[in-house]
Amino acid sequence: MLTRRQWKLAVPLLLAVMLLAWGFWPRPVLVEIAHVAPAPLTVSIEEEGKTRVIDRYEITAPVTGVTSRLAWDVGDTVGRDQVLLGIKPLTSEVLDPRREAEARARVAAARAALHAAEQNAHAAVADTEFADLELQRISKLADSGNVSRGELDRARTRARSARAVQRSAEFDVEVARYKLDAARTTLQYAGKTTVENGEEKVQVRAPVSGSVLAVQHLGEGPVKVGQPLLEIGDTRALEVEVEVLSEDAIRIRPGMRVLFERWGGAQPLEGRVRVVEPVGFTKISALGVEEQRVHVIADLVSPYKQWQKLGDGYRVEARFIVWQADDVLQVPSSALFRHQGQWAVFVVAAGRAVLRTVEVGQRNGLQAQIVSGLEDGEAVISYPSDAVGDGVRVRLR
Repeated sequence: MLTRRQWKLAVPLLLAVMLLAWGFWPRPVLVEIAHVAPAPLTVSIEEEGKTRVIDRYEITAPVTGVTSRLAWDVGDTVGRDQVLLGIKPLTSEVLDPRREAEARARVAAARAALHAAEQNAHAAVADTEFADLELQRISKLADSGNVSRGELDRARTRARSARAVQRSAEFDVEVARYKLDAARTTLQYAGKTTVENGEEKVQVRAPVSGSVLAVQHLGEGPVKVGQPLLEIGDTRALEVEVEVLSEDAIRIRPGMRVLFERWGGAQPLEGRVRVVEPVGFTKISALGVEEQRVHVIADLVSPYKQWQKLGDGYRVEARFIVWQADDVLQVPSSALFRHQGQWAVFVVAAGRAVLRTVEVGQRNGLQAQIVSGLEDGEAVISYPSDAVGDGVRVRLR
């Protein structure tokens, strides 16, 4: 039998041992669980995109001149063949005193050249008349046998040559007259418009019906041929341009379904992929990382009434449907981890974690398809920590 004093020493010692045993006794690991269950599963690729007009027309200046002030603003509606603006011919430049004196000297020189050409033409006419008279005399002598046949042929040749020289002299007169007119034009139209009263304009018309998308030249001023003036297009015919990573573009094919979300409307819009461009480009991401991206063009197939408020360059969220099924056995992706080169999960059975390898099918980032290894209704651990192991006691958090 223990004495009273021994009891007083044994009881605290026993309590200390019990407390130490209770402190080091293995406790269940608090975990979160999810149940394996069949549900719809969709695998998609999400990227930002923007709308654009399919047929965009850039109106340029057909001639060099001065445009009138544009009466069109962005968003205005135009009709096919409607006059958009007019272009007046350029005014001739003003001559300074030195250049004006040179122009007057060229006029005088051209006038003198014209007089010289006219005198040469008179001389050529006289030579032609003389050659014709000589041919007539020799022809009469040849008929009577007083001159040889060769002399008659030479007279005919001199007459033809004289007529050719006369025609050439007449052409020289015309050329000299045109040069004189050109020299006079420099003085006549210096500082003036080339069109009487400056009223005639070249009209620029709209090639199609649509809306004004951009205005590059608003005020009145000079323009060169080919200079952009404005852009028009039909906003009822829109397409969506999406930049996707090149590794994702491999999984996208023409005809694939795409949903356009967060565009401002209550319901997503339906679309179809029309083309995946075969050429990629480099783009720097917001984090400064170089990415290879590819343009994917999709058409809107939803009724026009649903997206009639969309315009050119509007932002949308494109979700490409890569794979979709209605009844798929699945678990959260957070329950999966790699174990010896295979996918595995911890199944909760009788209050303990049981390691089990599984075969995974499609994944969308949040859920994963289970091909084999799990049954409907089983509970798996989500976000397993390092404290969870095969056979470890667990308790629901």
